[in-house]
Amino acid sequence: MNIHEYQAKELLAARGVAIPSGEVCDSADRARDIASALLAGGDTLVAVKSQIHAGGRGKGTFKSGYKGGVKLFKTAEEVHAGAAAMLGNVLVTKQTGAEGRLVNKLIVAGAPAIEKELYLAVLLDRVTSRPVIMASTEGGMDIEEVAAHTPEKIFKESVDPAVGLMPYQARRISVQLGLRGDLISQGAKLIAGVYRTWLETDAALIEINPLCIIKGGDGKLKLVALDAKMSLEDNALFRHPDLQGLRDLAEEAPLEIEASKFNLNYIKLDGSIACLVNGAGLAMATMDIIQYFGGRPANFLDVGGGASKEQVTAAFRIILQDPNVKGILVNIFGGIMDCNVIATGIAAAVKETGMKLPLVVRLEGNNVVAGKKTLAESGLTIISGDSMADAAKKVVQDVGA
Repeated sequence: MNIHEYQAKELLAARGVAIPSGEVCDSADRARDIASALLAGGDTLVAVKSQIHAGGRGKGTFKSGYKGGVKLFKTAEEVHAGAAAMLGNVLVTKQTGAEGRLVNKLIVAGAPAIEKELYLAVLLDRVTSRPVIMASTEGGMDIEEVAAHTPEKIFKESVDPAVGLMPYQARRISVQLGLRGDLISQGAKLIAGVYRTWLETDAALIEINPLCIIKGGDGKLKLVALDAKMSLEDNALFRHPDLQGLRDLAEEAPLEIEASKFNLNYIKLDGSIACLVNGAGLAMATMDIIQYFGGRPANFLDVGGGASKEQVTAAFRIILQDPNVKGILVNIFGGIMDCNVIATGIAAAVKETGMKLPLVVRLEGNNVVAGKKTLAESGLTIISGDSMADAAKKVVQDVGA
């Protein structure tokens, strides 16, 4: 579950991570009031930042024609005008797609003088099954670009989950980032706070980009998290009822919200062949083989290892709400899953929805004979696939992709 920048900063600040002064708001008048207080307090520039679940906001363009979802202003009246242009309007960035995202909230914060931009992240290294802290002196850039062109500028520190992040590790990262003097201790404290936030919230990712060295009003250098991206692990949310309320349904696709109600993993894509599969790996392979034979997948849909008849029926209803879908491929390997449960769900779903689209089904594994018999006796027009390749070829041919 992704959360907004302002929500991530609140969680980080509660654990000792320094962030710029500011507040979140949902009206231009309130933005002006916050800006007035910041300017009166000594800030010379005020940043207004659109809150959407997408990157590239600064270079984005609103559908109204207003350019920039992150802007700097010198006066409270400029902030008011900028906030009015952003709130209630759709921002299009390189990550939103052409449809863009509606801006309902803004962060209005002081914009300090930046001396240096750095990068910091905490995530799970799935190779070592350990938390890893990533840092780089190349803040403000996409980390993928840094990895591609200057990989030597990315530092990694693996954390033993049995003992946690050790103080010497946080200091070592600070030194690798080029911090000196008092900034080393500031860096160690901030890194420890970010790691603690990641651990205590069961986060999948926390990314601070940029992590900035700024010059305070007293002339001293300080380290602050100027931006924050945070994603929470869905499977751990049951342990955090307080964090479940951070979910913003307005930032999610309606079909994905509907799928989550039935514990289905669904992501809408832009193709014409829908997939219904059990297991994420098999789902990825299914999408690949559809593409290999000339088709384009319309979705990623994983019903999981133990789906019920009700979940399968719900999955079909969700698939059929996508007007781009011209055919459906069901690819099931029954391990834990009972193929006959899937077959029963397919038959019920087709009858309930009155579906007329081409439907290709490939079943293998647990109770497959009973599953194939259920489909054969259903009286429905269902095309059987003898293998994954055969099923993919048949659905691509029938759709005419």
